[in-house]
Amino acid sequence: MTYRKRDYPLGDIRRHLETGPIVLVSAAYKGETAIMTMGWHMVMEFEPALIGCYMWTENHSRTLAQTSKECVINIPTVDLIDTVVKIGNSSSAEIDKFAAFGLTPVKAAKVGAPLIKECYANFECRLYDAKLARKYSLFVWEVVKAHVAISPKNPRTIHYRGHGEFTVAGQTISRRRLFKPEML
Repeated sequence: MTYRKRDYPLGDIRRHLETGPIVLVSAAYKGETAIMTMGWHMVMEFEPALIGCYMWTENHSRTLAQTSKECVINIPTVDLIDTVVKIGNSSSAEIDKFAAFGLTPVKAAKVGAPLIKECYANFECRLYDAKLARKYSLFVWEVVKAHVAISPKNPRTIHYRGHGEFTVAGQTISRRRLFKPEML
């Protein structure tokens, strides 16, 4: 198949590159909790399990996560899409997002930040590397404990495309037979 193409605004290329699910990052420090909506993250290593995350300097959740050196990366599904947008449009410095959006904080096993019960998966993280945080707002987190729902096997996660639009994942297409075993 060939595609007819046009020039495209450089500021909008993220609409085609951001494939990871939108996540809710929860953080806590000295009794204060925060939640932020985040779409800019990437797996950086498998063992240890490292995730790189862009956390804007003006985000209150960044302050708590950076100070405590811990957070939880929570993966919501499509049923929470309106809540995800509302969380992103508000500040934890001004409201308790757990209470405001009817979310349930759950005590984590290895970090001080709470899990979000309503999310499909929760990854407890400790700060692994912050060398790029000052210049690029990029933090590298090590997942120290993972909690993933038993079902559905393929959750309907949400993926931001920019301009207020999302795509929904969930359908899986297997090509496992084409992979070399060491490349799976």
